[in-house]
Amino acid sequence: MSSQKKTTTHFGFQEIPLQEKTKRVEDVFHSVANQYDLMNDVMSLGMHRLWKRFTIAESGARKGQIILDIAGGTGDLARAFAKIVGKEGHIILADINAKMLAEGRATLIDQGIVGNVSFVQADAEKLPFPDRYFDCITIAFGLRNVTNKLAALRAMQRVLKPGGKCLVLEFSKPILPLFNKIYDAYSFNIIPKLGEWICQDRESYQYLVESIRMHPDQEELKKMMEEAGFEDVEYHNLTGGGGGVA
Repeated sequence: MSSQKKTTTHFGFQEIPLQEKTKRVEDVFHSVANQYDLMNDVMSLGMHRLWKRFTIAESGARKGQIILDIAGGTGDLARAFAKIVGKEGHIILADINAKMLAEGRATLIDQGIVGNVSFVQADAEKLPFPDRYFDCITIAFGLRNVTNKLAALRAMQRVLKPGGKCLVLEFSKPILPLFNKIYDAYSFNIIPKLGEWICQDRESYQYLVESIRMHPDQEELKKMMEEAGFEDVEYHNLTGGGGGVA
């Protein structure tokens, strides 16, 4: 059996050289950064806001904790966590994309969230933090864009304190056959057109739809997290499996 390392990966439904994916994903989020929240509303029919509330509730976050929000976008989770942990705690909003990070910083400052939030440009596969540092780690709608998902999960496991929680919120595989058909029809026929109309960027939305289909399903992601060293891994299907938290 060949032991050669894989040299290609998927970018949506395309197969591309491994080294190209990070740049291509960066271009997508550079394009949609100003409309990121609207993009999530469009792609989830607004349900992402409820999914994020569920994620926050599942985190068990409390005053004084140190929490890492990876691929933090415009700071929805970071804002909520900052209020929970208070001035005794600290939140780090990390994102590999400089424009997304700037959007998140500007949004939180505008909302008066200052003092207990830091912003770090970081690659999820190579987190620049000490071992066993965070009480909780979240990544919402970001893992599917990472080139090496297992490497990213291992990096998260490394910086998580023993007994801490890591929560992955992601679009997932619907478990209801009829909903799955409706979901596919909406995703492939409507979302790219809305992307073209809202952002004048059909291609980025086409990639985002395809990236959801290429992301590991619930059971596969659970196995990946266990392989990365996480224990007591479980997942929750949200909205019939359209979204999921592991």
